[in-house]
Amino acid sequence: MQKFSLLSLFLSFFSIAVITQAQPDRWQQAVEYKMDIDFDTKQHQFSGKQTLVYYNNSPDQLDRVFYHLYFNAFQPGSMMDVRSRTIPDADPRVSDRISKLEKDEMGYHKIQVLKQNGKDLQFEVAGTILEVQLAEPIKPGEKAEFYMEFDSQVPVQIRRSGRDNAEGIAYSMAQWYPKMCEYDYQGWHANPYIAREFYGVWGDYDVSITIDRNYTIGGTGYLQNPEDIGHGYAGENTDPPKKKGKKLTWHFVAPQVHDFMWAADPDYTHDTFTRADGLVLNFFYQKNDNTTDSWVALPAIMDKAFEYINKNFGQYPYKQYSFIQGGDGGMEYPMATLITGERSLGSLVGVSVHELLHSWYQMVLGTNESLYAWMDEGFTSYASSRVMNHLKGLGLIPGQMVENPLVGTYSGYAGFSKSGLEEPLTTHSDHFNTNAGYSVAAYVKGSVFLAQLEYIIGKQAFDAGLLDYFNTWKFKHPNANDFIRIMEKSSGLELDWYREYFVNTTKTIDYGIKSVEADNRNTLVTLQRIGLMPMPLDVLVSYKDGTSELFNIPLRIMRGAKPSPDATIKYTVLEDWPWTNPEYQITLSQSKDQIVNIVIDPKGGMADVESENNTYSSSN
Repeated sequence: MQKFSLLSLFLSFFSIAVITQAQPDRWQQAVEYKMDIDFDTKQHQFSGKQTLVYYNNSPDQLDRVFYHLYFNAFQPGSMMDVRSRTIPDADPRVSDRISKLEKDEMGYHKIQVLKQNGKDLQFEVAGTILEVQLAEPIKPGEKAEFYMEFDSQVPVQIRRSGRDNAEGIAYSMAQWYPKMCEYDYQGWHANPYIAREFYGVWGDYDVSITIDRNYTIGGTGYLQNPEDIGHGYAGENTDPPKKKGKKLTWHFVAPQVHDFMWAADPDYTHDTFTRADGLVLNFFYQKNDNTTDSWVALPAIMDKAFEYINKNFGQYPYKQYSFIQGGDGGMEYPMATLITGERSLGSLVGVSVHELLHSWYQMVLGTNESLYAWMDEGFTSYASSRVMNHLKGLGLIPGQMVENPLVGTYSGYAGFSKSGLEEPLTTHSDHFNTNAGYSVAAYVKGSVFLAQLEYIIGKQAFDAGLLDYFNTWKFKHPNANDFIRIMEKSSGLELDWYREYFVNTTKTIDYGIKSVEADNRNTLVTLQRIGLMPMPLDVLVSYKDGTSELFNIPLRIMRGAKPSPDATIKYTVLEDWPWTNPEYQITLSQSKDQIVNIVIDPKGGMADVESENNTYSSSN
């Protein structure tokens, strides 16, 4: 007990130290959770005692607080249920399934006791939000201790959380406890849960879970009592220690995280892999004909993935990560992910890489996913494409390494932009009119946002900016402007126009070559901006003598230009293009009969929705 007390003291100090290092205009609230959970696997229910110390680091006095009660979403008539039954393109995992749940299949949280500093509190359950009136305000710089007793029932697996998933995993315990809502510079974020994204307060978790002794648990946090547990935690795949009683208590500690997830199953195989840097990777899965080969191959592949990710996107800050079979697809949480596991090797690696990368673009940076889903899912998807391409190049997964792994992503965005269903990236993730609109915005256009930015500012500045973004804004909840300011500093260019057009609007990019005309001994090339979004252009001209030259036309509002992207080709930065002007002319010193072709954006770095008009060929 003394050793753990010292550890708690250190973790609390670490959390406060990190928080106080945040930029002066971006304070962070902080929490310390201590939870004791007694789980009944026969009834699929558990009782919990939660002590929560809440640090008000804001400049505001708080007169009330809010908790998320996620399990309440899994009840007929809930907002998630109604939303799923009324949206035009319902997620098939949800559809009308919530409306058909019986009493013993539903999820719930019932709050039995809630106190602030020992005083009873008045509260009201409003669906998936607990509204709490404080007994006394929490002033700026002060803290309060909340004590709660609650009873919960685990719903049948429908979305993210639940019991008995499609692959037979007993419990996927994600978003499973009463969780304090985030309060930041924009105020409270007490969003009802309708199956979209989430947002949380960083803090330290001390969680004890008492459950039938034949279950193995994996999830967030470091196990504090491996000698009591066995199940592979004592250094080998051992059975639970033979002790009296039907249950074991698993004690986990997780520092500086904004959520805590766990999963449990009596048939888990638990494999471990320790990287050269000391990071321990855990793998929990049910061994069968559909899992064994791919899960056995996964550790060595994820080792190489971590190597690439740490180098290119920032250093993973924890000492452990777990890949856990469970859930309904793939879902990220601090220090762990839930993924369905009966997959081919390529599919298993793909979902593992994607969910792992959320540790950078959600778990550590902690962007408000509800407001900026594209900064989470989009950035993760972009990075995933790069990592998967790298693994293909190493021969670790099927497929060939390609120059641009995001070609399909660009094409998907361009096609959807013509559907009439596209909505701006500024749309709150809960309020998209369609699931397709949300998915394309968050995953596809968000990914294009990053890839296209590399085209605008150049690879060197872009790669340096990605690392600087992570190192500057980790544990600070950055927003879109915070990111673009990092890239402005890295590139020396003004980029607010790019964020304003590509994030705030659905205006599209379409440039074309209007005409190529002889002009005495020169050639006059007229370009036109057809789409409503302006962009800097790369224009490649190839000549009959086998030479080529690349022209860059920056936007005037950029206040500069990117460096040469290819040292093997002559590179000329031309006069900038005012965004108001629909046309632009280039005068080439070669005669028209010496030109083979002219191509706008030869590398495909720009999300031009009509690329057919980007090329002139002398043969036409």
